[in-house]
Amino acid sequence: MDLTRYFDNAASTPCDPRVIEEMLPFLHLNPGNPHSIHAFGRYAESAVEQARQRIAELIGAEDPSQIIFTSGATESNHLVLHSFGERVVTSLVEHSSVREMAQRNNLKSFGQLGSKTLVESIGADQVASLIAVSNEVGTMLAPEAYRELRPGRLHLDATQLVGKFQLDGLNFDFLSGSGHKFYGPKGIGFLYAQDPTELTPLGVGGGQENGLRSGTLNVPGIVGMGCAASIAIEEMASDLDHAQQLRSIVCEELASVSDLRINGGSEVSPYILSISVQGVEAETLLLELDAAGFAVSAGAACSSRDTGNNPVLEAMGLEPDWIRGTLRISFGRFNSRDAAQALGRTLRHVIENTRALRR
Repeated sequence: MDLTRYFDNAASTPCDPRVIEEMLPFLHLNPGNPHSIHAFGRYAESAVEQARQRIAELIGAEDPSQIIFTSGATESNHLVLHSFGERVVTSLVEHSSVREMAQRNNLKSFGQLGSKTLVESIGADQVASLIAVSNEVGTMLAPEAYRELRPGRLHLDATQLVGKFQLDGLNFDFLSGSGHKFYGPKGIGFLYAQDPTELTPLGVGGGQENGLRSGTLNVPGIVGMGCAASIAIEEMASDLDHAQQLRSIVCEELASVSDLRINGGSEVSPYILSISVQGVEAETLLLELDAAGFAVSAGAACSSRDTGNNPVLEAMGLEPDWIRGTLRISFGRFNSRDAAQALGRTLRHVIENTRALRR
């Protein structure tokens, strides 16, 4: 498989070879549990704390102790919602880990991300749980929302933000992230908490992570995510420029296609391109692109096998006929300009040929 043709980076980025190299010793040569007092354990603990420092630096945290390691952003999101319960207010366009938890617990949900109705509904004792960058269409939370949510507090689901954009100047109290969204390994993530003592653990056991996340630490994963954070700090600007170029190339190839719309609005992450094609099923496009060696998706990977309607696109007001023809193309470090041009050209031909067959 040609990694340059993998355009599903919003689902999971490839693990950077430099990350794998740093993880390898902790998969074999050093099996130590970081809570053991012998030399192997102390070495593992040192590596974990270095990773914690790297994550803190990546997101601008004042103190590394504000970083809690989890299995990923889904668990981090759940930890916040579990801790604050009915005091949480959210929107209808969140990631399913927040949206479905809110529905299950009858939490207040409003229509649009950072909408005026939602912003004006935050009381001093409430927490707004909002996605920073829509995993479906790439819409970015408006900067004013970070300020106007006060006096309430903000939990930021930053899964598609961390490692891709600078967080300087953003005002948040809690922040979730996943390593595999910025070229680290799968199965590891973190939660930043300005005041970790406000959190209530999801479970009990060994008391790891100051009692907030019991269970033996995933040392190789933590080390890998820390390495990925360190690389992101150095290469974020070049990665962003690369993504912008790739997105422009694909959009240029699709410019002549009729009845095609780009979703997400004006404030959108260049890493995600959501398009809707009228009169063509997304599944048809996916299969044809897959046969040509390209990987894209019809939306979030966690719901890719769900044949029902997309609740996020519905909440955004997209009509059913457009939803059925929606594709998500997401760009990353290992895509090439040539592959982006080939993807756009192939997709244009597939759309035109499919429509011609149905006339």
